[in-house]
Amino acid sequence: MNDKDWLSSALAQMHSGQWFGWRKEDDNGNKIPNDQRMSYENIIVHDSSITKPTEAEVNAKIEELKQAEANAETKKASGKQKLLDLGLTEAEVKALIGV
Repeated sequence: MNDKDWLSSALAQMHSGQWFGWRKEDDNGNKIPNDQRMSYENIIVHDSSITKPTEAEVNAKIEELKQAEANAETKKASGKQKLLDLGLTEAEVKALIGV
């Protein structure tokens, strides 16, 4: 995933529903190019019961998600190795877990 994907995923997991979006114009009314809209500075909150999380909170959530993904990859590799150690072939392991 790229930085924009991580940002969007982190925000989506912080609250339920479509509570956030991205500004289309800056404070001077200038159009923000689509490739620059997905940034912390351009987050808008659609739900009045939710306050915009701090950048530190968003970054912490992104790191939490990245760590969870890394842990899942490590566990997958460990599980694959354990199956190989039990005598399964690479083809059998791939048929079971897809790697």
